[in-house]
Amino acid sequence: MKIQVIVTVPPYADFLDDVAAHPLVSGFRLNTVMPLRSGPAEALKRLRDFGQPLWVDLKGRQLRVVGAAIPPYTEVRLSHPIRVDTPVEALFADGTECIRVAAVDGDRLILADGPRRLIGPGESVNIVHPSLRIDGTLTETDRAYLTAMRKLGLSQVMLSYTEQLDDIQEVKALLPEADMLLKIETQRGLAFARRHGSNYGRLVAARGDLYVEVLRPHRITTALRDVIAADPQAVVASRIFDSLAFHPVPTSADIGDVAFLLSLGYRTFMLGDAICLRRDSVLEALNLLEAMAGEFR
Repeated sequence: MKIQVIVTVPPYADFLDDVAAHPLVSGFRLNTVMPLRSGPAEALKRLRDFGQPLWVDLKGRQLRVVGAAIPPYTEVRLSHPIRVDTPVEALFADGTECIRVAAVDGDRLILADGPRRLIGPGESVNIVHPSLRIDGTLTETDRAYLTAMRKLGLSQVMLSYTEQLDDIQEVKALLPEADMLLKIETQRGLAFARRHGSNYGRLVAARGDLYVEVLRPHRITTALRDVIAADPQAVVASRIFDSLAFHPVPTSADIGDVAFLLSLGYRTFMLGDAICLRRDSVLEALNLLEAMAGEFR
């Protein structure tokens, strides 16, 4: 069985030649929350030179913490102004930490309570409530990347939290030639996928936030089926062999998970940040995927 892998790449890693040469690798993904030493253009040029298609992952509607929130505190600043009925629950730490929000003021969450820890800049925040409205799509960082991409002749974009046609059109207004992968990460994103399929770009079942947004963990299986039904060429991303970030041998649960994804029909995988920070873990993940694809019937 032929499968392909898009690998998340730390912009200054010294092992990317080895990754680029692996027979399964069909592209690099740059997570645009990664810190850079001198702006997007410098990082894009460096990664482009490895000869793999370079997908630039824009954050779009994804809610992230802006600045540090240091306890004791009463507010968290977000990357976008929002509107939502309050009180409401906000999920932090990949959905494992639930904090009650008493009120919202633009991009400020006024907390009724909170964790007894520092919430760092860049942490994602999930508010899974039907009244949630996020004002605006692209961040200033997203716009800076699109400007640099246009100047460098790059066109491959991943758009996080795709939910409606306006999200895509906002990217196209800045980069008309954009070739897009549309990350499906919310209930509204799933509705978009069912309605439009791959008409506006290949779909990505982005399991990191999607797992949180479906609320009940078992519903991730239905969501994964819905995405591959909407786009048989869909990519599946995140939470793949994550155990390799901590141990040299994957867990049986991780092996079973990848087998399930193959059985659903996924043939393009995207490895997330956790296992791509070290050479050994990312190459082991690639080798395991190659071995499993060779045995899969």
